[in-house]
Amino acid sequence: MINAVGNPQTILLLGGTSEIGLAICAEYLSKAPARVILAALPNDPLRDASVAAMKDAGASEVDVIDFDGLDTDSHPAVIDQAWANGDVDVAIVAFALDGDPEELWTDQRKAVRVAEVNYTASVSVGVLVGTKMREQGFGRIIAMSSVAGERVRRSNFVYGSTKAGLDGFYLGLGEALREYGVRVLVVRPGMVRTKFSAHVKEAPMTVDKDYIATVVVKASGKGKDLIWVPGQFRYVMSALRHVPRPIFRKLPI
Repeated sequence: MINAVGNPQTILLLGGTSEIGLAICAEYLSKAPARVILAALPNDPLRDASVAAMKDAGASEVDVIDFDGLDTDSHPAVIDQAWANGDVDVAIVAFALDGDPEELWTDQRKAVRVAEVNYTASVSVGVLVGTKMREQGFGRIIAMSSVAGERVRRSNFVYGSTKAGLDGFYLGLGEALREYGVRVLVVRPGMVRTKFSAHVKEAPMTVDKDYIATVVVKASGKGKDLIWVPGQFRYVMSALRHVPRPIFRKLPI
């Protein structure tokens, strides 16, 4: 149960080695100890380091469960395992795949894999987590979307389209769960300095993962539905949404 000052007792990170996800967990832990459940690929070489990072950040307990986004048939058991020792207060959906944008739209297998992980798997766990939290009558879901999904660009449209789908699903899930006492926060960051984005030239308004974590935890505590990080992106994207397509395709983005 989330206590009177808004601190969770149990946090589930789906994408258990995600740098942004771990930073959000650490931000919660900076306020109070909590049990952290890391759901990660069985063969992920970063699992041990992620456990150590959570213990160093002040976790009272760290559990690791096997989670493969592509294996949607296994997801009900994964979520049951996450809830096996009691309620989960905060669930963070922070897993994704990317790749060379020009390969993705010309390689059917790679495109489908990215779509299955970024969208299908996110819907799968969202339905399951939402059901658990609806039954317990409280909880917060934090879904990591992207400004790339707000108006999909030619330069990275496969990845952007998957984030557009995730974004729409979790905004809708938040509306569906609101009457049951569950809040869903959709986070639309721009570029974040992580290993995930290290291969891409740094864009304007790039931020550090710790900055995102601070903003996310504060917004979730306030019960917000949607945020842009940094906040200026809200106005940038609001303008870009209304740019006519012939002009939009000429912009250097």
